[in-house]
This record gives sequence, C-alpha cells and structure tokens, in this order.
Amino acid sequence: MVQKYISRGKVDVFVTVDSSKADDVVVSLNEPLAEAYIAAYKQMSDKYGLKNDLSAVSLGRIQDIFTVEKKEIDADAFTADIEAVAAAALENFNAMREVEGGKLRSDILAKLENIESLAAKVEELSPQTVEEYRTRLEQKMTEVLATADIDKARIVTEAAIFADKVAVDEELVRLKSHIAQMRDMLDKDGAIGRKLDFLTQELNREANTTGSKCNDVEITRMVVDIKSEIEKIREQIQNIE
Repeated sequence: MVQKYISRGKVDVFVTVDSSKADDVVVSLNEPLAEAYIAAYKQMSDKYGLKNDLSAVSLGRIQDIFTVEKKEIDADAFTADIEAVAAAALENFNAMREVEGGKLRSDILAKLENIESLAAKVEELSPQTVEEYRTRLEQKMTEVLATADIDKARIVTEAAIFADKVAVDEELVRLKSHIAQMRDMLDKDGAIGRKLDFLTQELNREANTTGSKCNDVEITRMVVDIKSEIEKIREQIQNIE
C-alpha cells in the first residue's frame, strides 16, 4: 500500500491501535459455578437455620464467577480501518512533499541557470585563452631568437595544437544538453529522482573535463563555481522522489 504512494527512499510505518474506549470486552457469567454456590448457600441456610441473604453483588465477588474475554476481532473490518487511516496519512504525507518539492524545484532551476550563465562565460573566454597563448608564444620566440623574423607557420601550428587541447566546446554542448533534460524532467510528473541523480553525475563529469582542459585562472575559478552549484543540486536531488 505504501509503495503506491512512495517509490524512493527508506520509509518506516508505525501503526498504534488504542482500543481502550472500544466495546471489545465480553464479561461472561460462569453459570455452573454460580449455581453451585447458590445451592451450597441454600443448603447451609436450611441445615443450620441461617438467614440466606445471598445477593448478586456478594455472589459476584466470588473468584472465577465472571470471566473477562476480549471480543473476537473482525479481521476484515480491522484491516479496512487501518488502511483508511494509512491512506489519509499517506495522502497528507504526499501533499507535504509536493509543497517541499515545489521549493526544491525552484531552487534547482535557479542553480541550473547559474551553471548555464557560468558555462556561457567559459565558452566566451575559451577562444581568448588560445589567442593569449599565441601572443605569448610569439613574444617568447621573438625574445629567444632576438629577431622578429620568426616562422609564423610554426606559431600557428603550436596555437592550433594548444587550441585543440583546451577546446571545451563538446563538453559545454553536453553540459547544456544535460541542463535542458533536467529542466524537462522537473516539469514532468512521476518519479524522477534517480534520473536526476544520474544527470547530475553527467554534469559533474563534463565540469571535471572542462576544468582539466583549461589553463586559464579565471576559467578555472568559474569551473569551480559550476562544480559547487552541481554539488548543491546533487544534495537537493536526494530529497526528490
């Protein structure tokens, strides 16, 4: 029954039944014993000329005259009552989770927007990093050779090799794709927690690859900020079914 309402996480269910006010006790008269006592009192009264003032109250004080038993429970009715209460509790539980889930969704979307903004800045600075490398390389070669007559083709080749090593276009494209998928999932009904968890791992993978390729300090700082936002999302996703 719980699985119909909850599909992810560890759930403990406690059921407490208070039957103190229920009509579930049966008090029975031990008729053979009562009749035996009544007969014995009458015999004693007749034989010894004593007044037989036996009353129901005095007879009831005799041990074992009454037996107290629990009324047999209707298992079907009892189960139906528990299910009705459990269903109400689970519905209230899910209603509370939906409110919390709406807040988590807004928070995750805001963090995704931050990641997207940082990724756009990385994408903008990446070509600039290659150009700065080419300029530094040309200056260094000029200093070493002490002449402006240097092999431009060699510089272009070295810059191209460097550009290939630090190119993060593919990583950023995949990063944006994962962000788009996460946004799409957050607009759907049903259990999405595990899928979001997987996508968060993929986001982190692309961020790590981007960071390992970049030699620029500013880009590295942005990648650290991206990873920080991803980690916050990962923590929030653990609370999403």
